[in-house]
Amino acid sequence: MKSAKDRLVVIGGDAAGMSAAAQARRLREAGELEIVVLEQGPDVSYSACGIPYWVGGQVSDRDKLIARTPAQFAAQDIEVRTGTRAEAVDLDAGTVTTSAGDTLGYDNLVVATGGRPLRPPVPGLDADGVHGVHRLADGADIRAAVAAGAKRAVVLGGGYIGLEMADVLHGRGLDVTVVLADPMPMSQLDLEMAERVCKALGDMGIEMQTEQPAREIEIDADGVVAAVRTDAGRYPADLVVLGLGMGPEVALAEDAGLRLGETGAIEVDRTQRSRSHPEVFAAGDCSQTYSRITGEALHVALGTHASKQGRVAGSVIGGRAARFAGVLGTALTKVGELEIARTGLCTTQAERAGYEYRSEIIEGTTRAGYYPGAEEMAVKLLIDRGAGQLLGAQIVGGPGSGKRIDVLATAIWAGMTAEDFAGSDLSYAPPFSPTYDPVLVAARVASRVEQG
Repeated sequence: MKSAKDRLVVIGGDAAGMSAAAQARRLREAGELEIVVLEQGPDVSYSACGIPYWVGGQVSDRDKLIARTPAQFAAQDIEVRTGTRAEAVDLDAGTVTTSAGDTLGYDNLVVATGGRPLRPPVPGLDADGVHGVHRLADGADIRAAVAAGAKRAVVLGGGYIGLEMADVLHGRGLDVTVVLADPMPMSQLDLEMAERVCKALGDMGIEMQTEQPAREIEIDADGVVAAVRTDAGRYPADLVVLGLGMGPEVALAEDAGLRLGETGAIEVDRTQRSRSHPEVFAAGDCSQTYSRITGEALHVALGTHASKQGRVAGSVIGGRAARFAGVLGTALTKVGELEIARTGLCTTQAERAGYEYRSEIIEGTTRAGYYPGAEEMAVKLLIDRGAGQLLGAQIVGGPGSGKRIDVLATAIWAGMTAEDFAGSDLSYAPPFSPTYDPVLVAARVASRVEQG
């Protein structure tokens, strides 16, 4: 039964769900709006992105990855039910049935079920010793395996999480092999930039096996992982980590009858409202979003987007107009001392979108060349061949290079041309950059070539 006052039910208690709940509460008092959050796990508001660094020891305590507890939300009159799974949604009745046997009526529903790790149909993938990197329990299991004496790790996949896990496990003293189906790691980077990442991993002592889809996880007599087999080889392992990316977790939504988009995620408008059921909102990794540059539908699993989308949904539910402004796919990571960053379109995406584009790569340093600690870095820019508009950027380099992607993301977000950006007023001091920062040099070269 529905309560006398309005009720918001949120399914999923991480970035998107809790952002929606908190924003709705800021705008509507408890006497006007009851908020109930259903979270199937034991924790809410935790950083899955921090799990590799907890495994690696850079983060000493699991609880440091938890931003806020259910008790802290309760102090805001937000009821969080951990260990409670949403089993079914009846869109016609406006109810959610829970694993505790309750039926909750709602006036508005936020579906924030997140993502699910991609799991190819490989025999043995469910064996003991094979772990995802999705929940805090996954991090605890991997830490336990290392503490128990695991010596050899195979990481399946070469995306951000896969490479971060390879890095931290190597730092813990394990022999690490990365096995991936693609020709290079980091599929969102162009080939010339990804090659730099691959070389850096090899120089660290991490073995890279590219263009080798996993065919089988071999197990021993006790049912424990023993090796990963591909068409080209067999790679012994005490520990296998899945870093194959994330898809949208939409089973509950699909069963209920919510419309899914072309990416397989829940289709929403720019207020995060379901296009098929206006009383329902979806946010985070389970929802479809769009490119700010091309307008095409995308599924991008990043906590930054999830928090913003949840806030938009909570604002609209709370009575304040809000719209999600799209994504550039800006992302940043590091392996060893190498920093890797990208934003906007890579060449494959630009071609798919029909752009006539040109690209330029320049080499520079993170500081003035004469200043101690200057590190090499490469910047690649993609620009529209006609208007000269910035379309995408990638940076690979030493410490101090990666966060420069943010100024490029800002320029692309604002629709700047390479020429406009080349003339912008960025800071300079020898400990931080050369006189002309490498991102400005790249823009200047790109705009000069375009003018020529």
